[in-house]
Formats: sequence, structure tokens, C-alpha cells
Amino acid sequence: MCICHLPCRPVKPNVTGEQISSKMGAHYHCIICSATITRRTDMLGHVRRHVNKGETKSRYIAASAAKPPNEILKEADTDVQVCPNYSIPQKTDSYFNPKMKLNRQLIFCTLAALAEERKPLECLDAFGATGIMGLQWAKRLGNAVKVTINDLNENSVTLIQENCHLNKLKVVVDRKEKEDTDDILEEGEENLGNIEVTKMDANVLMHLRSFDFIHLDPFGTSVNYLDSAFRNIRNLGIVSVTSTDISSLYAKAQHVARRHYGCNIVRTEYYKELAARIVVAAVARAAARCNKGIEVLFAVALEHFVLVVVRVLRGPTSADETAKKIQYLIHCQWCEERIFQKDGNMVEENPYRQLPCNCHGSMPGKTAIELGPLWSSSLFNTGFLKRMLFESLHHGLDDIQTLIKTLIFESECTPQSQFSVHAPSNLNKQEECGVFIKTTDDTTTENYIVQGKRKSNETSTNLAKRQKTDVNTEHPPFYYNIHRHSIKGMNMPKLKKFLCYLSQAGFRVSRTHFDPMGVRTDAPLMQFKSILLKYSTPTYTGGQSEGHAQSASEDTVADRVEMSVKDKAEASGCRRW
Repeated sequence: MCICHLPCRPVKPNVTGEQISSKMGAHYHCIICSATITRRTDMLGHVRRHVNKGETKSRYIAASAAKPPNEILKEADTDVQVCPNYSIPQKTDSYFNPKMKLNRQLIFCTLAALAEERKPLECLDAFGATGIMGLQWAKRLGNAVKVTINDLNENSVTLIQENCHLNKLKVVVDRKEKEDTDDILEEGEENLGNIEVTKMDANVLMHLRSFDFIHLDPFGTSVNYLDSAFRNIRNLGIVSVTSTDISSLYAKAQHVARRHYGCNIVRTEYYKELAARIVVAAVARAAARCNKGIEVLFAVALEHFVLVVVRVLRGPTSADETAKKIQYLIHCQWCEERIFQKDGNMVEENPYRQLPCNCHGSMPGKTAIELGPLWSSSLFNTGFLKRMLFESLHHGLDDIQTLIKTLIFESECTPQSQFSVHAPSNLNKQEECGVFIKTTDDTTTENYIVQGKRKSNETSTNLAKRQKTDVNTEHPPFYYNIHRHSIKGMNMPKLKKFLCYLSQAGFRVSRTHFDPMGVRTDAPLMQFKSILLKYSTPTYTGGQSEGHAQSASEDTVADRVEMSVKDKAEASGCRRW
């Protein structure tokens, strides 16, 4: 460490405007970060901090050295080059998240199921980054899809082109070049397909071209790209949206959720499903602005992302039906009971009457809050999920089969049981939203319609009546956490047995992927708690088998549930006042 007597600091302007050199005397320079420090003791502490962080080399040497080579990772038979700092990238680098593998497999199964309806499909990965998702589409589905990978970052576009050559896929920069160079290949090169790589803003690209399948996965919220996605999407096409702004969707940053989604939310026990319904509501509003309706095929909310996949239905009638399914939710802050507001424009005198609970009558002050607007209809399509499960078995994607099975049971709201999907009986007779979808080659084409068109007026009335009856078969909204509603001093039954007890009581019940200890059921909270208490055992009866906790009647059990709710409310009231 050498002392420096040179005037290294920049000159400073004087009061009169003249520039003079500052007199700082002797000083020291850090050889690692080139910081200028006057005192020797401060310089020693500064160097010591660099050593503690493991920074012992000069940054000038690191900057002049060559960049480390890219790493090659393999996922689902697809090789992809990633930057050495792919997990914590800079703004100029491409981001690759290995934890999003489940998300990529779900989207691939969605595209594979759509490819059975019509071929070829024009698909867009609007935010390619490394291009891993588009590469998997082209490599597995082949000529059934025409893949376009887009990214605004020049470094990402270069990396996507290199990954295409790494996987023996031909890069098409201009669409006109594709027709001229389809038959031209280099000697010894095997062409597995063509991928078009573009470098432009995603909104501009989606305004200029039409697609059958669009996937949006920006960094953070995707609300800025929804209007462009629904502008030119083809009829019966699919739009998949991945949102990673979980801090706002999971009610950790409520002001951000209000700013991005125009939604008022709080932290609840069903916050993950609440996040999924927030994103679906934003997608539905964007589709309705373009005179299009949607049908939700499935919605998944996990630790790192919220994935929503919808089918697009053209026409103002579909748009109006979609807009009617966006409603506000009344949530009780005392007992966590919830219910969607009734339809109508008239102001209700006492909206608390809609809640099944009686917390407003027994507790002081305002007990409920209005959340939303949210999507109030179903989040799953059972037929499409079964086709996705069939595609996952066909392509050997074992990681997501358990999740898709859970989604199927959740959509039907039935307990899990063994079933077979290797030979689906109605695979070629899929009907969604009154539209028959042809999925396999069948000689009896009289039962189907031209792809993308509706049925005749004679059968449309029957389909409308059928849709009204199908509303009652939709899965109930939201779920209850069995641990959150357990009674203090009681051992609750096993989750599988508790599901059987609810089913025996005449309620629809299933597990949910949103919460491993969640129970989706149409039973009110009071009935849920009474059955939970009925089959719980006191903690002091260690060896007692599960069964009736006491020989009291059901009225006594209900009274105990009400007492437990009141005790919790009084405790919360003490903290509140």
C-alpha cells in the first residue's frame, strides 16, 4: 500500500465560477475498486472489508480478461446455453430459472393438446430469454407447430440463435427467407425444424401478426401486454400468462396490486387462489375490450409463479358473458367466511346478510371487507386437463403428472381415486363452451363443425340450456385450511379420513393444489367446523381411536363451534380495541 501525493481528485468550481484544484494532501488508492481514501486507518478497514467478501483481485484485471464460456444445460432432451451468472443475471444478460421447469412442462402439454385440434399452429414465445421454451416446442412437436421466439434484448437474440444451432434447428430471421431456404441445408447438417427469431417489442409484434398460441412470461406483471395479446389472437386460440409478481398477488404489496390490477386484496387463508382469480379477471377484462370472451382451461398458483391458460372465444356475446363473471367478494375478517356478491345494480341495505356467518350481529364494528374484482367462475376445464394428462404420458413428462391429476380431481371436486387415462373414451368428442373440438381423425365428421366456427342455430339453444345446467356442476370457489380451523386442545383426524367424513355428510369435497392442507368443499364454514370437531379427539386421551369425540348431540357440537368462534373473535377484539 503506497501513499500518493498527486492531485488525483477532480477540480471543484469556486464561488466566482473559477475552477480550482482541491488541496487534499497525501492519500491512498484501493487496488481493488480504485477508491480514494485520505486516512491510512480508513484504508486498512476498507481493504479488510474486501478480504472478508472474498474480493482479492483487481477489477481492472477482471475486466480486461476474457469472459468465461457459457454453460450448457439440458432439460427435456433440449440443450441450452446459459450465461455463467444465469441465476442472478445483470440487465444485459439472459435469465434462465431452473425452478420454472414445471411451468414449461405445463405450457408444453397445453400446446400439445391444442396441436391435436388443428395443424400447423403458429406459436409465439413473446419473451424468449434463452429460448428454452420455444426450442422444446419445435423439437418435440415438429411440423405441427411454427414457432416464433421474440426478445427485445440483442444479447438474448444472439443466444437464442446459438441455442437453435446447438439443437440442430434452423433459424429464420425473415419470414420471406423461410420459403426460399427450406430445401437448402449445409452438408452433414440434420434439420429438425425451423424457428423464427425476432427482435422487437412484444406489443408491436402481437399487433402486427396473428397467432394460434401466445405465451407471455415477462419479468413481473403481464398486464402491459394483455391488450396486444388479444388483439390478433385467432378464434379458439390459447393465451397463457405467467405472472411472477407474487409479492403483489400474494397480498404482501397491496398497493402494487391496486396499481397493476385495480384490485383490493388482503392476506387470507386462500391467498393463492385469490391471486389466480385476480390474474384471470385482468385477462378477462383485456379480452372483453377486444370483443372477445375467454374460457379458463386451468389456473395454477405455486411458490414462484401464477400460471393462467385461457381459450379465446370471439364475439361480443362471449365478451358480455365473460364480463358478467367478474364480481366482488365479501370476506369476513373474523371467521374467514367468504361469498361472492349477488348480481344486480341496486344498492343493498345490509350486505352482511349475504354471508353465512353471524359475526356482524355478535361482534362490534365492521366485520367484513370487500375484495376484488375477481373471477367468480370455474378455474379448470376437466376435459382439457385429461387431454393434457394424456399428452404428458405420451411425451414422458413424469414431473407434472401428479399435479395434473390433482387438478382433474379439483375440477370435478371429488376425492382422489385410481383411474386410467391411457385410453380415454371421449378423446375425440371434446366440447368446450358450446364448441365441439375435433381432436383426432374420425370418419364420422358429421358431428363436428369446421374448425373455429360455431354450430347451427338449431343446436345453439340446446347448448345454452346445457351450459346453465353445467353451472351447478362447477367446483366450489376457494377452500379451507384444516389446520387454520382446528380446535385448540383437540387432535384432528387425518386429512384423507376427514375428506371421507365430509363426503358422507353429503358435501362435495376434494383436495387442492393451492394448499397441501386445503380442502375444497361446498360445505359452509359452520358445517365444516362441526364435522371437524365431531371427529376430533381430545389431546389428553392418547390411545383413543378416531371417532366421535363425545357422545353429545350435533346441537352441542355446533354450540361448541360457535363458542370457539366467539372466543377467537373476543381475543381479536381485545387486540383491536
